Amino acid sequence: MLINVNCIRRTPAALLRKAGLSAAVLSLSLANAFAAPAFDQPDADFRGSMNAAGVVYAGTEAQLAGRGFTPGQEVTLLQNGHTLTPKALVADKEGNLSTTLAIPAEAAVGVHPVVMQVSKPSTAGIFNLKVSPKVELSGQDKFELQSQHLVPGLYQSAYSPKNKMLFVTSAVGRPPVKQSQLLKVNPKTLAVEASVTPAAQQSRNDGQVQAVYGVDVDDAHGHVWVTNTRSNTVAVYSQKDLKLVKQFEDGAASHARDVVVDQKNQRAYVSSPGSKLISVFDTKKLATLDPIELKSQTRGQLSPMSLALDDENGRLYTVSASTNELLIIDLKDGNAQTVYALPASRGAAGVAVDSKNGQIYVASQGSDNLLIVNAKDGSVQHDIKIGAGALNVAFDPKTSLAYVASRGAGTVTAVNGKGEIVANLDGGSFPNHVSLDGDGNAYLVNKSKGKDDQTADRITRIHLK
Repeated sequence: MLINVNCIRRTPAALLRKAGLSAAVLSLSLANAFAAPAFDQPDADFRGSMNAAGVVYAGTEAQLAGRGFTPGQEVTLLQNGHTLTPKALVADKEGNLSTTLAIPAEAAVGVHPVVMQVSKPSTAGIFNLKVSPKVELSGQDKFELQSQHLVPGLYQSAYSPKNKMLFVTSAVGRPPVKQSQLLKVNPKTLAVEASVTPAAQQSRNDGQVQAVYGVDVDDAHGHVWVTNTRSNTVAVYSQKDLKLVKQFEDGAASHARDVVVDQKNQRAYVSSPGSKLISVFDTKKLATLDPIELKSQTRGQLSPMSLALDDENGRLYTVSASTNELLIIDLKDGNAQTVYALPASRGAAGVAVDSKNGQIYVASQGSDNLLIVNAKDGSVQHDIKIGAGALNVAFDPKTSLAYVASRGAGTVTAVNGKGEIVANLDGGSFPNHVSLDGDGNAYLVNKSKGKDDQTADRITRIHLK
């Protein structure tokens, strides 16, 4: 977002007054921030951006990095009428810059817009600095945890009640992705009993495989459904021996993310972030069907993320990260839709449903919270600060607990329907996904921060004592 240079002199303080960072941050007058001549040479092609590395908490130091600036360009940071950088940051010959910023202990949790006042040539922009809630670990005595290292790049897991087996996906790195596996894991010992590497993607010649990400099981046909996100499609494997049963053509589901299987009606549903479609597949014929077109109540581009299926009542749930909406599709009524706005959410990502009590759980990465929403009218019953990067949520009817994986905080949090945190458990680095077995066990998979990360690439069974 660029700020009109004609109003820069008179608007920064008013623009940022809502942000809430304390005046205890390095404070110089606004006059000092605008030492450069007024109306000097503007930057007509500004591409600079800044962000904070990792999670930022009140009372800590934020590591800021910028890129895309013109070499030698000078940047002063301003927030809520205060200068954060007493000395302008100068972009190096590659257009990069960095600094460390002290965040006051009394800084409010939330997203704070910070102005980048740029000169040589001049322009201005805004980046968002998020201060996350610090939720301490608790309730460890209420749960039994058992962990096992598997393989690099764990992504999701799904449990087969019929065969009493876990299926776990993994994929490493960015395209061309050459390392990926579908694993068959014993849920009691957490040992890998079988694995398969997907075949090469035929539409490419760089060695990329049909890497697997999202996963769900179809016990009615003995299959495992997976999403091939990088190739915009899905595949079906045999639960018995992990042999490939069906590889759908590339493009069958744009940027396929999550998949859920409706065994009763022999359907598989696949979400596509950046699209307004839910792809639909016939699980018996292994064929593509007409997609479900989602309808936003805003003018924004929908970005459906996680999926949750209430097969008993014939409803499919998803959330849109870009428009922060909860969408309920009535599968029994011609895919009729109910859409609820989520004003307390930013970057909605995870969704789960408690159909018995009429509650929907929504985890949001950008606002670091879990919302418990009334399924009848969309009202928010509870807004719980969970931890940085609340990514995924699963509700267990057996224990009446929702389990939230928070990628930034490194935790998995158990929450009851009253909005109370029952436990906040160590989830290792980058918790990514939670699945359930229906017998009171939750399974968490997490990812890696690097080659020396001792807590990475694990599956953890969580059992309420």
